Order: sequence, then structure tokens, then C-alpha cells
Amino acid sequence: MTDNTNNAVTLERLGDHIALVTLNRPQARNAVNGDVAQGLAAAVKATEADNDIRAVILQGSGDKVFCAGADLKEISAGNAHRLVTKEGGFAGFVHAPRRKVWIAALNGLALAGGLEIALTCDLRVASPKVAFGLPEVKRGLVALAGGLYRLPRNLPRAIALELIATGNTLDARRAYDFGLVNRLVEADQVLDTARELAETIAANAPIAVQESLVIARLTHDLDEAALIAAGDKAREYLVTTEDYQEGPRAFIEKREPVWTGR
Repeated sequence: MTDNTNNAVTLERLGDHIALVTLNRPQARNAVNGDVAQGLAAAVKATEADNDIRAVILQGSGDKVFCAGADLKEISAGNAHRLVTKEGGFAGFVHAPRRKVWIAALNGLALAGGLEIALTCDLRVASPKVAFGLPEVKRGLVALAGGLYRLPRNLPRAIALELIATGNTLDARRAYDFGLVNRLVEADQVLDTARELAETIAANAPIAVQESLVIARLTHDLDEAALIAAGDKAREYLVTTEDYQEGPRAFIEKREPVWTGR
């Protein structure tokens, strides 16, 4: 895996099959500027291109804020266009095509675009000090980087609409109770817990995980007939892979499977 990111976003490997991506602007509450957008876009491309990477953890540097959203200084300077990429949208991430699992390791506030980045991830680990919010309406703005539809998909409708309309925050414990957060742990355990989740995922057949997520992510976008068709397409592909043969063979031989991702 080649690190094509920059100082605002770092990319490193944790073990054989896990990558760690870090938003690295603690002095600016890890807010998204042009460098963050380019760095996250590069991280997505690098991890997607690396066949050995099966799960990606995304964290914010420091212990106060995961990400405060768009850098308003950039916007006021007329550089709003730098906060998006053509393929990935806001932060180079929220609309980026990807097959790998992303886990948000939340070590602080996830606000505005920061929450939208966390919602784009498949799983979320947080500490009790974390809070989530879309305060855009307090500033005359609209959360157009996925928050307006991803939040109602992850929370009870009334709760999501309240957060959107009031701009108030939701604490991590309530978020966990509602299912927005997968694991609620102490702050010093967030990254380790995210890594444990990533390792559990990485132990499974990578193509099977990826094809499963392709369909699961489309649940709210397609009707049942289209989802069945997507499943048929996934099956046609899976039967041509080495891993499809390896799973049953390892079971019969009473050993752990050795996945190749091919």
C-alpha cells in the first residue's frame, strides 16, 4: 500500500490486513480543507487498490474532536470548491465508491460534515464523551453531504428530524442505544476496539464481505426485486473465485481457511 496522502491525512498499516487513516489537523479541530479532501480521496483509492487491505479505521487526531466539518475559514476565503472532489464529494469521501469496510473510531465530537463522514463509514466505535450533531441550520446552511438522508437511516425518524431541525447534539450513550454506535467504550479503548472489529472482519473471506456490503448498502435505494438481482450477480461472481472453493475445503479439512481475495 502506497501512502499517497499528505500531512493533513495520514495512512498507515496496522497488521497484515488493516489500514489506519487519521485526520491530522488537531489545531483546526480536524476540519475539512482542501488538503483533507485530497488526502481522504487518496486514502480511499490506496486502500481500494491494495488487495491485502480488508478493513480501514478512520480516526481524528487529538482527543477533543473527531471532525468539526468544513473549515469555515476556507469557505469564507472563497475556497469551498477545494473541500470536494469530483468522485468523492465532500471531503473526497462521502460519495467515494468503495468496497472495503470503513470503521469510524470516534475520539471526540463529530459535527456537521464530521458527522457526515462518520455516517459514511460502515461501523462506529465511540467513547461516552462523543457527541453527534448537524448544526448547519444554526449557520444558515444545509447538511448536503449525506447527513439529511443517512441520519434518518441510522436513527429513529423523529430523533433524526429533531437533530436536523434543531441543530442540537446527540450524546454517544443515546446514540449507542439507538444503534448509531456499534461499540461504546472508554476513550483509551476506542482505537483498540475498532481494531478488534477490523480484525474480526479481516478474518472472513474478503470478497464475500465486500459483495455482502455492496448489497447491504443498497437496502434503502433499491426495491426487493433489484436487491435479489444484485444477489444473483454477486453469486455469479463468487463462484468464480478461489475463496469460494477455499471456504468449504477448509471446513472439510478441519483447518482455518487461507483467503487470497481472488
